[in-house]
Amino acid sequence: MTRTIVASATKEIIIGFDQPFCVIGERINPTGRKKLAAEMVAGNFDTVIKDALEQVAAGATMLDVNAGVTAVDPNATEPGLLVQTLEIVQGLVDVPLSIDSSVTAAIEAALKVAKGRPLVNSVTGEEEKLEAILPLIKKYNVPVVAISNDETGISMDPDVRFAVAKKIVERAADFGIPAHDIVVDPLVMPIGALGDAGRQVFALLRRLREELKVNTTCGLSNISFGLPHRHGINAGFIPMVIGAGMTSAIMNPCRPQEMEAVHAANVLNGTDPNCTYWIKKYRDHQPAAAGAAPAATPSVPADGAGGGRRRGGREARRGAAG
Repeated sequence: MTRTIVASATKEIIIGFDQPFCVIGERINPTGRKKLAAEMVAGNFDTVIKDALEQVAAGATMLDVNAGVTAVDPNATEPGLLVQTLEIVQGLVDVPLSIDSSVTAAIEAALKVAKGRPLVNSVTGEEEKLEAILPLIKKYNVPVVAISNDETGISMDPDVRFAVAKKIVERAADFGIPAHDIVVDPLVMPIGALGDAGRQVFALLRRLREELKVNTTCGLSNISFGLPHRHGINAGFIPMVIGAGMTSAIMNPCRPQEMEAVHAANVLNGTDPNCTYWIKKYRDHQPAAAGAAPAATPSVPADGAGGGRRRGGREARRGAAG
């Protein structure tokens, strides 16, 4: 059984088909968050601290850490800021972290100070990226997210995206990196723009599990982009992708509706044995009265709960920095 091991200084987490869904908290990411970007540039990390603590309290298994505050000379600005942000976050929480950058120098700088065994986010099928990132993955013995696009961009054909994922797995093997350390992002498309985006990703996930035998992740909220009541779509999407074989997602764990879907999927998928976590969390759950706003779900420790991230604008930056 494929198992991807990630760790903080004190806690080890396994991403796998026989494990609870891994929730990667998305919120420490200034993409699309002008206020957070301005704070980070100014050296103010109050929101970063708040987001780190809130996401772990809400049940995040891991946290994604991104410091891409500007597209202007990120090679000069991003390494130092990512290191600073990473050190603050790993000093606050004990969950494993995902080092999120499209800047090779920033990834390497962060790997030098990261505790435990972080996940690197990410490498693509572009030759330049493969040659830059895979040696770092081997050197630091860490797992990596493999995004299924290459020099031709993001294909609308799921067979092409599978071929790119296969290429990355094979190239990683050339560097001595095992398939269990490759977490493929099959690239979820917005269902509002591409009507069969859901069916595409379900079929692709099954192929990635059965043929490549790799763990998978995605930017979960991409599926609902542009639609009203996005959290309803996201919550419906979660158990379907888990059923198809997805083992983690970059998402917002502070959305009770979406986290409830994760916990329910763990029960139904058999990764919450005897419904232990579900009973612990929801034994005293009180449903909202008819017509009332839903109450916030009480926070509990993240023992086995699964995570997610906003990816909007990320691919637009990709390739702009080396």
